[in-house]
Amino acid sequence: VERPAARIHHEMVGGLLLLHAATGVVLSSYLSKVPQGAADKILGIAQAFQRDERAEKVNLVVGAYRDGGGSPWVLPTVREAEQRLIARGQNKEYASIVGVPAFLDRALEFAYGPGCTALSEGRVAAVQTLSGTGACRLAADFYARFLPPGTAAYVSEPTWPNHIPIFETAGLEVRKYRYLGADGRFDVEGMLEDIGQAPAGSVFVLHACAHNPTGVDPTAADWKRISDALLAAGQHILVDMAYQGFASGDARRDAAALSLLAEAGPPPPPPP
Repeated sequence: VERPAARIHHEMVGGLLLLHAATGVVLSSYLSKVPQGAADKILGIAQAFQRDERAEKVNLVVGAYRDGGGSPWVLPTVREAEQRLIARGQNKEYASIVGVPAFLDRALEFAYGPGCTALSEGRVAAVQTLSGTGACRLAADFYARFLPPGTAAYVSEPTWPNHIPIFETAGLEVRKYRYLGADGRFDVEGMLEDIGQAPAGSVFVLHACAHNPTGVDPTAADWKRISDALLAAGQHILVDMAYQGFASGDARRDAAALSLLAEAGPPPPPPP
């Protein structure tokens, strides 16, 4: 029996070539049933900025340095690092599954500081990810896989918009803790109350510095109270430190909250 010739259909999706074969009849592509994803609000504003023809426009959307003409300004240190990498003539060998070891070592020292006890004792593990979004997603998947079912992730109200879909897509329920008061100031009492009322073993997502989107950060005294409350309530802590060095200009000062939390130690295990 002669079989009908197979026909190969292809679609380009996000730069990926997807192939499927059809025999005898043309298949109705499943891709036609995939809904259009929601537009990114932040990048949408950036695109609107590009279309705007007014000379006096200013782009305040993306957190990056810009020159007087509105173009990205690359730090001299970054330029120097680029030149050093080129001068070394290193090959492009694949990194290990956890990343480039030398990069991880330097990143940990930069984030935690050379005097971090947990770091010097080898109690900190690290993996290299695709930017901060990738790091948050990997952490969310890790929590979803290894914490008990029903564990919730608490984010500040408000927070970086992507925090919410990242944790929801990983399968975690997202709840909010109070952060910004009606007066535009940090609501430390509201946050402490929400930490204490959350079920033990919840995940609290914290902004180390330059809180996104408010720019309002806790004081050193506030952070000490937050650390004590999280420890007493037995909560898990995820610190999102996207702007170390950009908030105050001092990398160690901007990492003070992370250092405080690391020295305080992990929360006690939940009761059996």
